[in-house]
Amino acid sequence: MCFCKWWGQGDQFDNLEKHTQSGIEFVERYTKFVKERSEIEINYAKQIKYTSCRAFLSTLNELNDYAGQHEVIAENLTSQIITELLRYLTELKAERKSHFHDGRKAQQHIECSWKQLESSKRRFERDCKEADRAQQYFERMDADINVTKADVEKARQQAQMRHQMAADSKSEYSNFLTKFNQEQNEHYYTLIPNIFQKLQEMEERRIERVGVSMKTYAEVDREVLPIVGKCLDGMTKAAESIEPKTDSKQVVESYKSGFEPPGDVEFEDYGPGQSMKRTVSETSLSNSRGEAKERPSKSKGKLWPFIKNKNKGSGPEDFSHLPPEQRRKKLQAKIDDLNKDIQKEMDQKDALTKMKGVYEKNPQMGDPASVDPRLVEMAMNIEKLQSEVQKFEGWLAEVEGRLPSKSDPPRRQSGLYETQNSNSSTVANNCAQDRESSPDGSYTEEQSSETQVKVAIANTPEFDDEFDDGDEETLPTIGTCKAIYQFEGHNEGTISVTEGELLYVIEEDKGDGWTRVRRNEEEEGYVPTSYVEVLLETNAKGAMTYI
Repeated sequence: MCFCKWWGQGDQFDNLEKHTQSGIEFVERYTKFVKERSEIEINYAKQIKYTSCRAFLSTLNELNDYAGQHEVIAENLTSQIITELLRYLTELKAERKSHFHDGRKAQQHIECSWKQLESSKRRFERDCKEADRAQQYFERMDADINVTKADVEKARQQAQMRHQMAADSKSEYSNFLTKFNQEQNEHYYTLIPNIFQKLQEMEERRIERVGVSMKTYAEVDREVLPIVGKCLDGMTKAAESIEPKTDSKQVVESYKSGFEPPGDVEFEDYGPGQSMKRTVSETSLSNSRGEAKERPSKSKGKLWPFIKNKNKGSGPEDFSHLPPEQRRKKLQAKIDDLNKDIQKEMDQKDALTKMKGVYEKNPQMGDPASVDPRLVEMAMNIEKLQSEVQKFEGWLAEVEGRLPSKSDPPRRQSGLYETQNSNSSTVANNCAQDRESSPDGSYTEEQSSETQVKVAIANTPEFDDEFDDGDEETLPTIGTCKAIYQFEGHNEGTISVTEGELLYVIEEDKGDGWTRVRRNEEEEGYVPTSYVEVLLETNAKGAMTYI
């Protein structure tokens, strides 16, 4: 169907404008679709090229080639479709704008002619009515015998003048009518059909270009299919070469904690006036094995398998939240990365030093002083990296010195990475080494002097009995405290408190930032010292009772 067949209805021009605009929007959407596909192919290529799945090394080699083919797809889509369509869209918009400009100009011209015709018609009608009224007035004046001849002559002249104006208006109206009919015929049979024909040709070219682009889109994928097929065959062979037993051994080696299995649980006899040892939890193995005596740790739950760790996160810089063996591996890997960075900086520094020497021998090639700021910056970077290496090597030496040897006898585990001894100095050292933070990650060791409470009772008999006596009685209260902040206490061994709550202190802060409190006979645990205001009563240990 030809576009010029639409001219019969006045609104078809607007419909054509909407239709051609929707066609341009379709080309823009398709261009955006191809562009997004190209970006997806690039991102997909990067992801599968640099994956960390070590178990499928052969598959990764094939994926590298596979990714290269996706890069080829992205390049071809950009060069063969996106670039061409963007250029064509610019031309299409300019052509469409020109056609609609001509159409609006033609419409404005015919509308102006119509307004002139209507104006001349109304003027002709008005002059005819004025001429009729003047003629009637003249006839009344001529029939009246009381009117002077001068007044009759004046009325006659006025009537003649009005008739002449009506004749002139009639002639003007006739001319405008003839002119409008000619312009209207030219508008609807020549100008508008020509514009519609051009728009139709433009639309057909647009549709044809979209079809060519879609065909090219399919060909781009088809060109890489043979190589992709070879890559997939290589992946199949790589999958058939997988050895499950080898992979499982790697998993064991990766997650080996370095802990010794706990010793046998001692038999607890019952005697008159002597209560059995209470546990924090009667339903959890990890809770029942002496965790009530230990400080809560960010690594809680790592000791026992199948226990979820509620506090997953990046952890501290020294990896103290990890078991010893895994912490050693992490520290060693960090040291290796830092050494690589140092070597890279040193290589760059050597290259710049050689460049400076060339500049000094040949000043025309460059200014030697321009290299000095960069050399100073590299020296500072190397010094900073070396200090980082020393820091991590210190932590590594600390971990390697604390890892248990196979000749050590089995010992009881308490749920933390370090089993506390009855010796108070060992406890203090372990607390200093294992700088623990609160379970929600909001606590640090930088505590104010107002909230720090340090009482030296590590050498008292009660402290020794706490770790050696399996039949420990309920600890006596040594003071009170008031919670100044709310603490959730998600870790096992901690206790949740609300702001303003009053609690009993049963064990003061030993330098690790935790205070052991009791709410009632059944609820007790650790809270951060900085979260409470502690009041220890002198000579009142064991003298306080529950309210």
